[in-house]
Amino acid sequence: MAIRRRGGSTKNPPILSHEFVIQNHADIVSCAAMLILLGLMFQITSPLSSTFVAMQYNVTVNNTEDPDAEPTTLYQHGLLDIFSVFFYFLICVVIHAVIQEYVLDKLNRKLHLSKVKHSKFNESGQLLTFYLMSVIWGVHVIVKVKLNCFFLIISWMIYRFFVPIFLCFQEEVSARIRYASFYLAFILGAYILNLGHLALLCLVIHYIAELTFHLARLLYFGEKTEFSDPLFSLWLVLFLIARLSVVTLTVLVVWFGLGKLENSGLDIKAGNFNTPVIRVSILAGVSLFQAWLLWIVLTFQLRRRRENQQAAAPRKKTPMGKSKDKKAKKDEVNKMLKAESVEDEGFSDMPAENGGMRTRSKSKKK
Repeated sequence: MAIRRRGGSTKNPPILSHEFVIQNHADIVSCAAMLILLGLMFQITSPLSSTFVAMQYNVTVNNTEDPDAEPTTLYQHGLLDIFSVFFYFLICVVIHAVIQEYVLDKLNRKLHLSKVKHSKFNESGQLLTFYLMSVIWGVHVIVKVKLNCFFLIISWMIYRFFVPIFLCFQEEVSARIRYASFYLAFILGAYILNLGHLALLCLVIHYIAELTFHLARLLYFGEKTEFSDPLFSLWLVLFLIARLSVVTLTVLVVWFGLGKLENSGLDIKAGNFNTPVIRVSILAGVSLFQAWLLWIVLTFQLRRRRENQQAAAPRKKTPMGKSKDKKAKKDEVNKMLKAESVEDEGFSDMPAENGGMRTRSKSKKK
């Protein structure tokens, strides 16, 4: 699962060098994960290895109303969960390498994409797999399992895993890191404040919309515009529904639900953070985050429509003396649009609202 080098000399890099780690990071990580799993086979190392693999802080609650009923097992959070995050971070790296080498690389060789589209295709392929697995797992947890602590840990760990990957996008690194940081803060806040059920519902709703977007972008890269264009339109609808649903659920649960409970007060040991200040802070944070996501998409759509209108506008004949001035102004406008497109959070390959791709003026070729 080592990453192949881009040509050049076949000389192997020095062991433990930066290039060696980059080329063989999947093999190194898989060996570390295997060592932890092998520790489960021996009695001496089994307690230490189980700290990495299994969830800690489980609490068994007996049903006082029905003594014959099976006890319920719940999970709380603590510092030992850091070991679980580390282990499943290693597993995520291995899965990422397998998907990249055996699925995405083969598709890239068939599609012959450019360097920019190649990186975005890999990003959408990885995120599509993550969102699809998370939606299926999240629905299963909501319907049957009812335990969300492990789901939140895995979700937080995966977003933490994508942070160094986003560093590869040089022009969009600040926007993508900021985007992932908000998710990390949201999931970590819900995990600490014991709002796992609310976070689980919000994440599943959001993942359904993001799943549609990345599926549409993969189809667009594969030149299947007859399928990608309707999916982009569907994504816009699902995106708006997701933003409204997340805010509505947060208001109903945090403000109306927790506000009516009698055990309001701050008790860190018992995990009770039901105070008016914390509830207002949660509502403000979630609402601002959803408004920020909505602002990004709306500004992108307006900017794309403006670019299409400028490209489709008829050219007027101008005197030779004024042509250079207008050309200079046009170059400045293009530079501004290019600078603005850096903050599009990965939506640069989405068609405009009319379903067509961004059109370019023929005057640029002259």
